[in-house]
Amino acid sequence: MKAGKVIIILLHAFIGWLLCGAVMGVGPLLMSMQTTLVVHAIAAPVFFFIISFIYHAKFNYTKPLVTALIFVGFVIFMDFMVVALIIERNFEMFASPLGTWIPFVLIFFATCGAGRFAQTRQ
Repeated sequence: MKAGKVIIILLHAFIGWLLCGAVMGVGPLLMSMQTTLVVHAIAAPVFFFIISFIYHAKFNYTKPLVTALIFVGFVIFMDFMVVALIIERNFEMFASPLGTWIPFVLIFFATCGAGRFAQTRQ
């Protein structure tokens, strides 16, 4: 796969990760951390469904399953490298199913589902 295609895929994943980060950054200023985590768990798959649908409708360089693996892998990588190592300087976030593992799973299924949905519309 050419570098330009890889950049496009990763840019879509990055946008989703940034949107999730915005929820986690602003949420605690407006509501409790528990409520923020619930909002994030709901918003994350919605964000990634929309982003995946747009990606598949416009570019469609990868199959839905591959896209879902790339998007979730990117989110996990960025959460580990940026959030856990640099921002929080600990790995406590990975002990929270609601904070990480449930959103990861929901992002995977939303991304894969959106890709399949987008392909049926072409």
